Amino acid sequence: MTLWGGRFSTKLNKQAWELNSSLFVDQRMAIQDVDGSLAWADALHKANILSDEEHASISLGLDTVKREFASGEFHFVPSDEDIHTAVERRLTELIGATAGKLHTGRSRNDQVATDFRLWMLQAIPELNSALRILQSSLIEQAELAGETLMPGYTHLQRAQPILLSHWWLSHYWPLQRDRERLTDLTSRVSVLPLGSGALSGIPVPVDRSALAESLGFAVASPNSLDAVSDRDFAAEFLFCAAMIGVHLSKLSEQIVIYTSAEFGFFELSDSFSTGSSLMPQKKNPDVFELTRGKAGALIGMLTGLLATLKGLPSTYDKDLQEDKAPVFQATDTLLAILPVIAGALRTITAKPERMRAAIDSTMMATDLADYLVGKGIPFRETHAIAGKAVRAAGEKNIGLEEMPLEAYQALSPAFEADVYQVFDPLKSIVKRNAIGGTSLQSVKNQITKCRENIQA
Repeated sequence: MTLWGGRFSTKLNKQAWELNSSLFVDQRMAIQDVDGSLAWADALHKANILSDEEHASISLGLDTVKREFASGEFHFVPSDEDIHTAVERRLTELIGATAGKLHTGRSRNDQVATDFRLWMLQAIPELNSALRILQSSLIEQAELAGETLMPGYTHLQRAQPILLSHWWLSHYWPLQRDRERLTDLTSRVSVLPLGSGALSGIPVPVDRSALAESLGFAVASPNSLDAVSDRDFAAEFLFCAAMIGVHLSKLSEQIVIYTSAEFGFFELSDSFSTGSSLMPQKKNPDVFELTRGKAGALIGMLTGLLATLKGLPSTYDKDLQEDKAPVFQATDTLLAILPVIAGALRTITAKPERMRAAIDSTMMATDLADYLVGKGIPFRETHAIAGKAVRAAGEKNIGLEEMPLEAYQALSPAFEADVYQVFDPLKSIVKRNAIGGTSLQSVKNQITKCRENIQA
């Protein structure tokens, strides 16, 4: 059974049929296709296109089809070109020729766009939930970290001391933005194409606003030409997915670095590590490396769809059949990654002594400059003086805290005996108490806000 072909004298070439078929991808939208068909049958009934008996027969038949999909009992046949064909073919088997009335006024163009949007409206909350669980694992680690100090880095060079908890939370906020993007996207997904026909709208007096409401959409599409061709929502979803991948990759890269012997800041749980087939001593962060690698694939899915969309000339073109596979793949990829990373982070062990040992007094060089600012000297001058102090200590192969007071006073008479308090990293952290800073109080405030966000 095909939903077209009356004007053709021969069957489609077998290989062309296989190329044209999309069932292996769009069967994933089976439930959404049935739900859309049920709503369409209701709309046709209200528009007096279907009689009470026809409507009841179609609805009962579709309910049976839906149960078969849900239970895994539905059987596809070789003639099923796509999920729409499969549903109508099975409905015809169940109720006979009345099934042919269901497609009145409807095109696969507006039908597939509706199915796709319905599917995405259900996928977004699932992704959001997985992100929230990962955020919870970061909050838990931040709370466990307490007053643990670690070196902060810029350019992968030691920069200033920070709290480990502050570092954990630095990965919370990108995920929060990801969740906000997904939530914001929902309003643009929640636009009903059904009732647009192939491209020009329908001559059937269907109440599209009521139809939209019945399917859980916010509004009906305002332009039929745009409705059947719009895949902005798919590209935007893939952008969100790619950004999530980038954020997970950044986190993964740092975990890979910090679990290396050269850093030794963290140790992974055995349950989230792998070994070597040759070297018995190895403990590899494979789940983080795979996450880092899959970020590249997610970016590729986005660019691939954008390239497909960039030159389409009209409303619906068969190129758009390529829209669903990357969205499904991106969703599957993230839903596979996110719970694993959340579990790995929850079971990671921090090594406070290694982190503290990596903090040296040169990391308080900015505090040294700020000390002189407190004496009334302009920062631009104090920056240069502190830099000379770092150079002098380096030439003598000693730490800044080991420099004699006379050496400091030779650089500036403003230095006094209390200068050595500058080199306490905890005091350096305590001073950074502005909103968003790494002080204990600021981080506590962050944690409170983070918990409020994920519970909202």
